Amino acid sequence: MSLRLTAIVTLALFAGACKTREVRSAGPPPAVPVSVAVATQQSVPDEIRAIGTVEPSATVQIKSQIAGELTAVHFTEGANVNQGELLIEIDPRPYQEAVRQAEATVARDRAQLQQAEANLSRDEAQWKNNDTLAQRYESLMKEKIVSREQAEQMRTNEQTTHESVRADQAAIASNRAAIETDLAAVDKAKLDLSYCQIRSPITGRAGNLLVHAGNLVKVSDVPLVVINRIEPIYVSFGVQERYLAAIRRNSTERKLPVQASPQNDPGRTITGSLSVIDNTVDTSTGTIKLKATFDNHDKTLWPGQYVNARLTLDTLNNVTVVPSEAVQAGQQGQFIYVVTTNQTVERRDVSIGRSIENKIVVEKGIAPGETVVTDGQLRLFPGAHIKAVPADKLDAGAG
Repeated sequence: MSLRLTAIVTLALFAGACKTREVRSAGPPPAVPVSVAVATQQSVPDEIRAIGTVEPSATVQIKSQIAGELTAVHFTEGANVNQGELLIEIDPRPYQEAVRQAEATVARDRAQLQQAEANLSRDEAQWKNNDTLAQRYESLMKEKIVSREQAEQMRTNEQTTHESVRADQAAIASNRAAIETDLAAVDKAKLDLSYCQIRSPITGRAGNLLVHAGNLVKVSDVPLVVINRIEPIYVSFGVQERYLAAIRRNSTERKLPVQASPQNDPGRTITGSLSVIDNTVDTSTGTIKLKATFDNHDKTLWPGQYVNARLTLDTLNNVTVVPSEAVQAGQQGQFIYVVTTNQTVERRDVSIGRSIENKIVVEKGIAPGETVVTDGQLRLFPGAHIKAVPADKLDAGAG
């Protein structure tokens, strides 16, 4: 009898324990710790971001226009040079001699011109005298004082001296033409001599010296040095074709600002303006090439660098902005978890717009002042209870 009573009591205690556990497990799940932020209404810039390449505003390959020995270099590699500054010298002696020979030829032909002009003066005087005698003899022949043969001889003498005058005039014209050719040869020789001193055509930055003193150079052969103008400087970048209409529309009203920052120093920003919109869209990439101009007085940008470029089209006024971490991607599109008044969350489908640094514009689905979840979304579901904690506390708890 006692054994049966003991079994009954044991079964009763076991059933009571099971019921107690069932009651306890039926309580609400614990609140999910998350980080939250409040959607705000702001005026934000309407920007286009792209990767750009820095280009010099002018590049000149310095080449020799004459052949000769490179005798001297007057600049420092990698230094700034000014327009007109002497860079390189080539042996001038052969070209100085060419100038002297050309000038001597001019002097000779001028002497010949003077001789021809003197001959012309003498022959013109003789021609006039012979013409007078021929006319007199023709009159005397009519009076039968002299014979016809004498009169004809005088006319022949007149015609002969006339032809001498014409020959003198032709000689003068030839000598003058020769002098013009000689003067052109002198100018050419002096020009070649001036090429012995190679000066910088622009103000810019000199690169490495590619041909050193003592070497022979040829006409328009390899570059001797390359000079890049880096003040101002260009940044070229491509944007999607869909932005072209907005860029053209806004650029007709004002200069569009462009910010550029080196990829290895993103905190350093330089501001310029859009200066060139390319005349064609690249059909292979669907992009249009743009070029911005920067003063670059502090040498922040350097040719060949990659930079982060931001083109500001306009200002978006009174738009709703949330941290970019709040936006999640789902099978039906992008959504955000919104915190309700009873500390639960609801899923809200959204339409998003521009990204501005670490924030994003929400065009539809969120109102200013609503609280959104920015971290901890993986453990959430619609209706889940949440507990807002600072981001550093959330990371510590997750760890």
